[in-house]
Amino acid sequence: MEALTVEEKFIVEKLNENGGSLNYKELQDLCADEFEGVRLILKKLKEKNLVNYEGIIPGFSALIKLIKN
Repeated sequence: MEALTVEEKFIVEKLNENGGSLNYKELQDLCADEFEGVRLILKKLKEKNLVNYEGIIPGFSALIKLIKN
Protein backbone atom coordinates (compact mmCIF):
# COMPACT_ATOMS: atom_id res chain seq x y z
CA MET A 1 0.00 0.00 0.00
CA GLU A 2 1.15 3.52 -0.75
CA ALA A 3 2.27 5.72 2.10
CA LEU A 4 -0.38 8.18 3.23
CA THR A 5 0.15 11.92 3.42
CA VAL A 6 -0.33 13.74 6.72
CA GLU A 7 -3.72 14.97 5.50
CA GLU A 8 -4.83 11.49 4.40
CA LYS A 9 -3.81 10.04 7.77
CA PHE A 10 -5.75 12.79 9.56
CA ILE A 11 -8.93 11.99 7.61
CA VAL A 12 -8.57 8.24 8.20
CA GLU A 13 -8.04 8.86 11.94
CA LYS A 14 -11.12 11.12 12.16
CA LEU A 15 -13.24 8.50 10.40
CA ASN A 16 -11.93 5.81 12.78
CA GLU A 17 -12.72 8.01 15.79
CA ASN A 18 -16.29 8.43 14.56
CA GLY A 19 -17.22 4.80 13.95
CA GLY A 20 -15.92 4.63 10.39
CA SER A 21 -18.18 7.21 8.78
CA LEU A 22 -18.97 10.91 8.76
CA ASN A 23 -20.95 13.13 6.47
CA TYR A 24 -18.83 15.43 4.31
CA LYS A 25 -19.81 18.62 6.16
CA GLU A 26 -18.76 17.21 9.55
CA LEU A 27 -15.49 15.92 8.14
CA GLN A 28 -14.75 19.23 6.46
CA ASP A 29 -15.40 21.07 9.73
CA LEU A 30 -12.95 18.75 11.55
CA CYS A 31 -10.30 19.38 8.90
CA ALA A 32 -10.86 23.14 8.55
CA ASP A 33 -8.21 24.18 11.09
CA GLU A 34 -5.66 21.67 9.77
CA PHE A 35 -5.77 21.96 5.96
CA GLU A 36 -7.88 22.77 2.89
CA GLY A 37 -8.75 20.67 -0.12
CA VAL A 38 -10.73 17.95 1.66
CA ARG A 39 -12.56 16.90 -1.53
CA LEU A 40 -9.33 16.33 -3.45
CA ILE A 41 -7.82 14.35 -0.57
CA LEU A 42 -10.98 12.23 -0.32
CA LYS A 43 -10.80 11.57 -4.06
CA LYS A 44 -7.22 10.31 -3.62
CA LEU A 45 -8.27 8.13 -0.66
CA LYS A 46 -11.07 6.65 -2.77
CA GLU A 47 -8.56 5.87 -5.54
CA LYS A 48 -6.45 4.08 -2.91
CA ASN A 49 -9.59 2.13 -1.92
CA LEU A 50 -9.54 3.42 1.67
CA VAL A 51 -12.83 5.32 1.70
CA ASN A 52 -16.10 5.12 -0.17
CA TYR A 53 -18.79 7.67 -1.05
CA GLU A 54 -21.29 8.17 -3.83
CA GLY A 55 -19.94 9.75 -7.02
CA ILE A 56 -16.46 10.74 -8.16
CA ILE A 57 -16.07 13.74 -5.87
CA PRO A 58 -18.08 13.89 -2.62
CA GLY A 59 -21.01 16.27 -2.51
CA PHE A 60 -21.82 18.47 0.45
CA SER A 61 -24.26 15.92 1.87
CA ALA A 62 -22.24 12.79 1.00
CA LEU A 63 -21.60 10.11 3.61
CA ILE A 64 -17.91 9.24 3.75
CA LYS A 65 -17.25 5.65 4.84
CA LEU A 66 -13.94 4.11 5.79
CA ILE A 67 -13.33 0.81 4.02
CA LYS A 68 -12.16 -1.82 6.51
CA ASN A 69 -9.56 -4.16 5.04
